[in-house]
Amino acid sequence: MTVSPTTSFPTWRRRLLRNSDPGIMAVLRLRPIGFFARSLRVSQRAFRASPRLFEAAVPVKPSTETAIEPAQAKELEQPARELGQSPNRTAVWSRSQNPRATAMTGPRFEQTDMSLQPQPLSAMELIHKQPVRWTHDRVVSCEGGGGPSGHPRIFINTDKPEIAVCNYCGLPFANEHNRKHLESLPETSYPLA
Repeated sequence: MTVSPTTSFPTWRRRLLRNSDPGIMAVLRLRPIGFFARSLRVSQRAFRASPRLFEAAVPVKPSTETAIEPAQAKELEQPARELGQSPNRTAVWSRSQNPRATAMTGPRFEQTDMSLQPQPLSAMELIHKQPVRWTHDRVVSCEGGGGPSGHPRIFINTDKPEIAVCNYCGLPFANEHNRKHLESLPETSYPLA
């Protein structure tokens, strides 16, 4: 059965190609065939085998020399899903490698003593040594010292019986009316000087 050009092309293509070159007509007829041929073509990568598949597919038969425990036998029956990290070695595996006991010594690691290193959270420790600033006002403004080393001006409410802290610099403020209550507390995070 042959397909006539009138049935394979829509009408707008026929009208377009009436006055066209016959070579273009042949290319447009072959275009759908090329599409189907590409879709039926099987990927070559589908048949390539990776080295990992060869390693997992090798069956290991227990011999009389090596006794396999039941847990290991179950692992050998199931194919490996992923290659995990190799276990840590107890001994050195290279002549240039130091044993684990002497690995972190020498001039390169002289200052690994934590007493010589900067302390973590040191700014938080320093700000908690700042004494509370007592005020009679209900609202206090803080600029962090002002100037280029300061922060935007914010207003802090001191009407509650607690130590109010600046959100930028951490300076503590409290109202004078709440001094007796704050001094009666067993412990505060800032000194009440």
